[in-house]
Amino acid sequence: MPELVAPTVRLHAAWLDAHREWGPGLHEDGFGLRPSDEVDSPDGFAAWVARLVDQSDPTGPRDAGRSHCTYRWIVEGDRMLGGIALRHAPDESRLRVTGHIGYGIRPSARRRGLATWALGRMLDEARGLGLDRVLIICEADNIASAKTIERCGGVLEDVRNTEPRATRRYWIST
Repeated sequence: MPELVAPTVRLHAAWLDAHREWGPGLHEDGFGLRPSDEVDSPDGFAAWVARLVDQSDPTGPRDAGRSHCTYRWIVEGDRMLGGIALRHAPDESRLRVTGHIGYGIRPSARRRGLATWALGRMLDEARGLGLDRVLIICEADNIASAKTIERCGGVLEDVRNTEPRATRRYWIST
């Protein structure tokens, strides 16, 4: 049975296994991973996890140009299946690019309904933060993600020509 958990150093090996499956150069939505994050070593991984946990605290300081963000990892036992992130109040320019919620499921765990399940739980968290609606963006050709968003009540606002690819923009009332 999957569960959502806060980032933890306990899952270092499981996270690395999922990260390897995504492959080099592929973006893993929902993890808050930056190019400068060093996650292979225990110390680097611990620093990254600490940053994610700090960003989740709505009373704590924010990195410049970023909003507070709640990160959850989708796990089953000790296996990392994916990640999901809820940006509490992104500024307008960031909102246009990332939306409120981003998620990713490792390739071997896809087609099980995990993204729909996790998105439903994050919508509950968004409601708890006082967000009346959230914006979710996916690549225009990512039909699986579009269906996930629509299953959770997403209403298509539009499709925009953005770099590097066109994107679909959905709003969900919480």
